[in-house]
Amino acid sequence: MASHERVVRAVPLWLMRDYLVDAGGTVVGDGRVTGNGWVVTLEQVEDFHLGSLKIGQVRFYAEGDDAALAALMAVMEDKLVRAGG
Repeated sequence: MASHERVVRAVPLWLMRDYLVDAGGTVVGDGRVTGNGWVVTLEQVEDFHLGSLKIGQVRFYAEGDDAALAALMAVMEDKLVRAGG
């Protein structure tokens, strides 16, 4: 059993949940999404402050079997990569 935790900035909780559903998950409760071999808990946390700017943050905590979690994290990394422009 593996786990992965991180705090993601500037992606709203609803969008993180949608990304997990797109990855094959099912919303099972407030802040929980389950997929084949994995479970993710999402939690809105205190905004990150950069001067007067407030940036929303979501804690992402995933547990699952090694292969399923590795596949999920690969999908999520692709979704969370953001290019400037």
